Amino acid sequence: MPDFATIIGGLTDAFTLTNLLYIIFGVAVGQIVGAIPGMTLLMALAIAIPLTYTLDTLTALAFLISVNKGGTVGGAIPAILINTPGTPESAATALDGHPMAKKGRPMKAMKYSLYYSVFGDISSDIVLITISAPLALVALKMGPIEITALMILAFTVITGLVGNSMVKGLMAAALGFLFASVGIDPGLGTPRFTFGSLDLYDGLPLTAMSIGLLAVSEIFRQIAATTRATSTASPIRVRSDDPDDRGVTLTELLANKYVAIRAFVIGTVIGAIPGLGSATAGFLSYSVTKQAAKDPESFGKGDPRGIAASEAANSAVVGANLIPLLTLGIPGNIAAALLVSAFIIHGVQPGPLLFEEQGRLIYGLFGAMLIANFCNLGVGQVGMRIWSMAIAAPNSVVYPAALLLCITGAYVTAGSMFGVYIMLAFGVLGYFMQRFGFSVVAFIIGYVLTPELESKMVQSILISRGDPMVVFQHPIALVLLALSVVSIVYLGPRKRKKKPEPEPIED
Repeated sequence: MPDFATIIGGLTDAFTLTNLLYIIFGVAVGQIVGAIPGMTLLMALAIAIPLTYTLDTLTALAFLISVNKGGTVGGAIPAILINTPGTPESAATALDGHPMAKKGRPMKAMKYSLYYSVFGDISSDIVLITISAPLALVALKMGPIEITALMILAFTVITGLVGNSMVKGLMAAALGFLFASVGIDPGLGTPRFTFGSLDLYDGLPLTAMSIGLLAVSEIFRQIAATTRATSTASPIRVRSDDPDDRGVTLTELLANKYVAIRAFVIGTVIGAIPGLGSATAGFLSYSVTKQAAKDPESFGKGDPRGIAASEAANSAVVGANLIPLLTLGIPGNIAAALLVSAFIIHGVQPGPLLFEEQGRLIYGLFGAMLIANFCNLGVGQVGMRIWSMAIAAPNSVVYPAALLLCITGAYVTAGSMFGVYIMLAFGVLGYFMQRFGFSVVAFIIGYVLTPELESKMVQSILISRGDPMVVFQHPIALVLLALSVVSIVYLGPRKRKKKPEPEPIED
């Protein structure tokens, strides 16, 4: 647990002029990307990571998290105006946001979404700051055997929750394991799966691979689509002549305070569980709120409670999904997995030792997250009308520009065309994985966690001298392994009951 001086010093670091400028810039970028249908927040994160190489560690992480926070807010704009969510987590917002806009109150709906989104985000960040350090202390008490069991549990839960098939999820994770083994064996120091190529001795470049799987595959998918939902949608005029329709009063916000608080709790719990995404939190919160209402028939007709339930919940996930990442080193979703790559690029290893070794950095990051929330509020207020015009950007401009940024980022990652080749190869792989319902989430998390899992497994084998019965001397590990079996037994049949369909990469 960091001392008080370290905490104060870290929080103070976040308030430098450079950090503030990058936080504002990150929020603006995230909101713009979120406001453009077809552009995903994950694409923006994957492209942005290589651009942070030359930045200070805190500045780079603050910028990336600000992009993540801004994208959640920006995704609600097209959801409200043209009934097409800019990001998947804003899908539930469209259920009441768009009907409110059709009634002549688009600006009011967008301000509802902005205020409740910022509330959910701030509340979740406070929970993160409060409980992450104590959880890290608990995690430090766990040895290699317990951590190995914990990672096995994380994989079974993630593969069971994402996608529509646990078998496909496990296959995707196994494929991630396979690609993560390329390079030098950490134990023996011998090359594995390098095929005589010097470029592969350091393993596959994570950033180039992530850009291919997330950004390039999505560009391929969008280009391959022959129709778009927005092609027949008619944008709604943002400006209203009625002053009451252009703003939201404090009384109107407080009228839905209990809805927002419940939504924040749901989003925080969902975010802290690896494998569940913001979209899940938004729809779950919306459903619970509708069922608890005395007049559920008003939902879907422009009810502000629907906007509050969705936005407060999906924004609460942004902070909560860092809880397992910072305390255990386990990313909860793809956005968190991408942040792992950013941590590693800057020489920081996420996990329970992070608070002990990099306490000032972590609390500087916490300070930057709180600042980003208020910047989200300010930038959203100023840029709402501007971002609303971004939805009209033609695909002929958006996708070539995005692909150019992808190529640039991949080249910078590897310092040669090798990174571009890796990006294109995994772009094709990601496209077919989505097409056939294999979880990209499970693949990336499998890839990211494999080095740590391999290390802890080797240590566990050395400690036990190859005797698997030693696990019975470690009750925590035994409980975690039992939970892994339970998750397979429970989640596997649950997935088989669902009609298979391709998984959106944004889960």
